[in-house]
Amino acid sequence: MIMTVQSALYSRRRVLQLTAATGLATSALVRTTSVMAQTASAPLKIATIGAGNLGAAVGTLWVKAGHEVLFSSRNPDNLKGLVDGLGAKARAGTVDEAIAFGDAILLAVPYEAYPQVGADYAEKLKGKVVLDAGNANRSSLFAETQENGVGVTTAKYFPGVRIVRAFNAANHRLFTSNANRPAPRMAVPIAGDDAEALEIAKTLVSSAGFDPLVVGSLKDADKFAMGTEGFGHVLPAVELAAKLGVLAPANL
Repeated sequence: MIMTVQSALYSRRRVLQLTAATGLATSALVRTTSVMAQTASAPLKIATIGAGNLGAAVGTLWVKAGHEVLFSSRNPDNLKGLVDGLGAKARAGTVDEAIAFGDAILLAVPYEAYPQVGADYAEKLKGKVVLDAGNANRSSLFAETQENGVGVTTAKYFPGVRIVRAFNAANHRLFTSNANRPAPRMAVPIAGDDAEALEIAKTLVSSAGFDPLVVGSLKDADKFAMGTEGFGHVLPAVELAAKLGVLAPANL
């Protein structure tokens, strides 16, 4: 009888331990699932830092997909023609307003400006998902990106920010002319170190009208940097994956 009671007490303690552990795991899973479900099913608030050729082109695709987009620049008044032409879901603002507004942010300024933009805004961007579309080839940072990797270099100037390299591997005209084409769609390579940020980036790439191809970590972003064999392709995901030496998504 004593052994039975002890066994029962042990079993009860074990059940409570397992329940607690399971509860913690379930809670974390629910939080992650909730974020991903919102990203997949509901329009997001997206901001751009920079509204030149690339920022305007990709941001326009998101507006047309039903997302709210705040285009930002040093002179928001200059963006009136852009946002007026896109309707109620587009607006213009300052970089501070963009950071406060965006659930995710497209960084589309000259790479030369990254150190200054990071110094000015990295603290406010901490924890945000930022799609890094810059290319360093024409900047004084090119040697640093060649030595350390372009994605790693971006992360250096934006500490604590959830960087995903995306929309850097083609000219803005290619994105505009190939968005939402009949299957197989044009693939857009992406890379990052944050798994959830990658999932959000995949959703945003798909929403813009392309098939996302996860290439790997931020260091792997070198595979599709400007000036490499992985840059500038208008290919479906299976063919681009073969060219970059990565696995194509199973559902394509």
